[in-house]
Amino acid sequence: MEFLTDYAGFMLKLISIGVFIVVVMALVASGKRKDKPGSLSIIKLNENYDAMKADLESQLLDKKDLKNKEKEKKKQEKLDKKAQKKKSGKDTEEKIKKRLYVLDFDGDIKASAVDSMREEITAILSIAQPHDEVVVRLESGGGMVHGYGLAASQLQRVREANIPLTICVDKVAASGGYMMACVADKIIAAPFAILGSIGVVAQVPNVHRLLDKSLIDVELHTAGKYKRTLTMLGKNTDEGREKFKQDLEDTHGLFKRFVSGQRPQLDIESIATGDTWYGSEALDNKLVDAVMTSDAYLVSNLADKDVVQVAYKQPKKMAERLGLSVLSAFEHKALAWMSKLTQSRGF
Repeated sequence: MEFLTDYAGFMLKLISIGVFIVVVMALVASGKRKDKPGSLSIIKLNENYDAMKADLESQLLDKKDLKNKEKEKKKQEKLDKKAQKKKSGKDTEEKIKKRLYVLDFDGDIKASAVDSMREEITAILSIAQPHDEVVVRLESGGGMVHGYGLAASQLQRVREANIPLTICVDKVAASGGYMMACVADKIIAAPFAILGSIGVVAQVPNVHRLLDKSLIDVELHTAGKYKRTLTMLGKNTDEGREKFKQDLEDTHGLFKRFVSGQRPQLDIESIATGDTWYGSEALDNKLVDAVMTSDAYLVSNLADKDVVQVAYKQPKKMAERLGLSVLSAFEHKALAWMSKLTQSRGF
């Protein structure tokens, strides 16, 4: 028994050393290897829709109906070909090349999805033409100012290239999410989607009194009068609170000017209160241009446009390559929690 115990201990040490060597070698190899670029995924939604329709028909229709359906389809295809021949070559070419590019943006507090969206937009703009269209299915309740400011700027690239931009909101586009949406030529929202929240919020927990009771001193040294206005640990002053509030007001003013510049038809003072509206109410307040789901809008374009979904997949980080996905997920959660405790202003 003592021999088996010693042997098991020896094997455990051996395995531990082996795992350590493998991890070190992986880290070294990862350091030497150049980061691989991400990959672009293209899905032709027209083909997906046709495949689902054909599958459903094959399950529900009998053989006679399927045969008649196939005959009608072939007959229609012949008629379409004849109609195309009658048109000029230019008109035919323009019809074939019309495309609708679909992007998805699922926003978190840091607007992390902007890293993929910027690549997707760059790829689309390399071939898109003014008669094409970009549709972004947007879902976000807002977050940090700088993150959503960058995301809105990426969407402005589409407008500046004279490519029509449509934003579809099925669930929520509030605060920073709406700042992104307002850049579009056209905003479409589902009936119960939540939009608006044109305001700025920040909260800073303070545990100074608890530390003071525990005889714990916190020293904060800054160079610059307003380098730090409110803190979590130190004693906050009325002057610091006033400056912090003024910063929020300045950011809110910037937010309002941006939205009104993109959608001048809005009564910005009446809607920039931080309030939200459902899709049908948002239409009455001119926050959106139509009430419809993104699915209905895309299906309505399938007949005369090539509808393609574009998605950029970010390259895996070193932690993910080494199988430390759980640690990476914990890191993201910790960063999200910490960001809520800081005094960073957010939409």
